[in-house]
Amino acid sequence: QSPWQRGTNENTNGLLRQYFPRKTDLSGYSQADLNKVALRLNQRPRKTLDFETPASKLHASVASTG
Repeated sequence: QSPWQRGTNENTNGLLRQYFPRKTDLSGYSQADLNKVALRLNQRPRKTLDFETPASKLHASVASTG
């Protein structure tokens, strides 16, 4: 019910599909495998973040509050 988030959600789903095609049983993957995919996605620059990575934006946000 937040239409402004729809594009980001669909883009993220598409990125995940590069690693896990539809109907993939994730129980065949270890937590370490899933963490590797999450790390790759979080280190990927995003146009919506002015080509910065989600990880760097989070780090900057946390650093500014601490």
